Amino acid sequence: MGRFLAIDYGLKRVGLAISDPSKKIAKAYKTLSIDSVDVLLSHIKNEIKINSVEKIILGLPIGMNGKNTSQTKLVLKFNDELKSYFSIPIVLEDERLTSVHAKKSLVFQGFKSTSNKENIDSTAAALLLQNYLNRSIFNASKSK
Repeated sequence: MGRFLAIDYGLKRVGLAISDPSKKIAKAYKTLSIDSVDVLLSHIKNEIKINSVEKIILGLPIGMNGKNTSQTKLVLKFNDELKSYFSIPIVLEDERLTSVHAKKSLVFQGFKSTSNKENIDSTAAALLLQNYLNRSIFNASKSK
């Protein structure tokens, strides 16, 4: 049974989260520092193989006003690169406020937000993945 991999793409760091095999629970997985897109794609390819990933959920940063931002354009470009590199489905997921919620969650747990940027990125990826999983579970139960 495969898993889903969530990606919170940023210019300096990329947060990853992974689902459990039943695709019900998201877990913050790791944060990668970006040297180049090619190196990043190689890391993602390795994670897909190790974790039997069958779908990628890519966080799409949309402005609070619902409009695209400069970061949205970078993520859409990265989405094109993912699609040309991998043959598994890639889904764009609205990630508005996931970093804010991730930071608050980590502070609540006693982490210092200034020294835990890696945790923020992977936690944000886990939040966007959990949102996607929850909606998928809800939609599946509605269609029964």
